[in-house]
Amino acid sequence: MSVVETASPLPASAALNEHDATFRRVVWRIVPCVTLIWFLAWVDRVNVGFAKLTMMSDLQWSDAIYGAGAGIFFIGYFLFEVPSNMLLQKIGARKTIMRITIGWGVVCMAMAWVQTPGQFYLLRFLMGAFEAGLQPGVILYLTYWLPAHRRGKALGLFVSASAISLVVGSPLAAYIMEMSQGAFGMQGWQWLFIVEGIPSVVIGIVAFFILTDLPSKAKWLSAREKEHIAAELADEDRKLGPREHSFFASLRNGKIWVLIAVFFCIIAGNATLVYYGPSLVKEVGFTDIKALGWVMSGIYACGWGGMVLNGWLSDRHQEVRLHTAAAAAIGAAGLLLAAYFVGEKNAAGLIFSLALSSAGTMGAIPIFWQLPGQYLSGSAIAIGLAVINSVANLSGYFSPQLLGYLKTTTGRYTQGLAGIALVELLAMVLIICFIGKRSMQK
Repeated sequence: MSVVETASPLPASAALNEHDATFRRVVWRIVPCVTLIWFLAWVDRVNVGFAKLTMMSDLQWSDAIYGAGAGIFFIGYFLFEVPSNMLLQKIGARKTIMRITIGWGVVCMAMAWVQTPGQFYLLRFLMGAFEAGLQPGVILYLTYWLPAHRRGKALGLFVSASAISLVVGSPLAAYIMEMSQGAFGMQGWQWLFIVEGIPSVVIGIVAFFILTDLPSKAKWLSAREKEHIAAELADEDRKLGPREHSFFASLRNGKIWVLIAVFFCIIAGNATLVYYGPSLVKEVGFTDIKALGWVMSGIYACGWGGMVLNGWLSDRHQEVRLHTAAAAAIGAAGLLLAAYFVGEKNAAGLIFSLALSSAGTMGAIPIFWQLPGQYLSGSAIAIGLAVINSVANLSGYFSPQLLGYLKTTTGRYTQGLAGIALVELLAMVLIICFIGKRSMQK
């Protein structure tokens, strides 16, 4: 899909307000909907971290079983993300997003009846398979509507929904589990999956009627407003100059493989925070689920703050390379400190460390997504975003398994946390050594 170029020039300063009004209308129509969907995706993806607190004892599972189940989500993610983005190009965003959202919502509800490790692995795999393509699909979808200098804030808001979901979702999950415990003969963790899966099915249906695939198909835009969008997108394309349009040709560019490796390292840290954060806090003495929920909410609030602050700093300095590298380094430092403090059973130190890691790790993610567009365009960006995200997210499979295995065999989280911290630190090294300096297009 592409926006048809128009000969209309960019407006003079006197007409700039008219263009601004058009894009404000676009943002208010699209961004709240896709942001809410990403919020619910993260709520349903990581609620297993809270369910673990009681589900493991009820089903008599080990940390190794949980780690394998938490991580296998990313195998489904890896296998189906590229096909999902290719399908989006053929059938459009609204059908693709509806399919994705309803699918994972149904799977989330089905998790309430899991009884065996095999069932757990299968449903987590299916959840990853259904959610695959959502984030790169939305990133691609926004390129159809917004030029880069207008897309940054919209992208930042969309991506930050993951951190907001953790801030809100942690105490919410705790309250759902406690208040529903024993209702109709079911455990609180079972009700958690049911209650949090229903909204995803509903919003998937609603999105089909709110979203429009392309500006040219938007009945809610006037002909002049469509010209505004086409003119700015065409002007941006001219300014960016020649970029690789063939994805398979782009694979010969070493920078693409470096980007995959960088994001792999960042996601290793992020997966550790979201899947083992509650367990780490419980390890240092927080046994009350509601109190633990509020502690995790505060930790993830620092992650949201890191996203907002780093995004603001990146926009202010018109630079993404060093802002991504520095944030990843902060995230790694937090995990190294967490490895020390969890071993010492120091609650205050652990909470500070996880908050620091959350701010750095999550703060790196939205800024990172500005980098691929500097090397890819056309069909290459559509498939490239999916490939980068899917391959890199395999670290979400390995890191929970590593942490779960080492916890089961050694009885401690220290070694696993330290190892993952070093992996995340490698992201900074790769960026500094292999990603060249470029300013964002404005």
